[in-house]
Amino acid sequence: MRHLGEQAVFEIDLTLEEARRRAEVVAALGPAWDPMEAMREEEAAYDALYSNLDAGQRETYDMLVSAGVLPRRKSGHAAD
Repeated sequence: MRHLGEQAVFEIDLTLEEARRRAEVVAALGPAWDPMEAMREEEAAYDALYSNLDAGQRETYDMLVSAGVLPRRKSGHAAD
């Protein structure tokens, strides 16, 4: 703690706390957690989300892609 006149300045380095938090998250996921399977499942969820869009939904999707809000789904995905 430093004092600047009548004010006290508190400085906290959260690096160690963030490392501890991340370690706790990984520990909570457990040894059976498969990050590659989780990524495949996430991709499948996006495929389902963007499949069978009607014309209005497709227009909104294209607008959001053009604005940089959503990434363009790669060729071969359900949205294409």
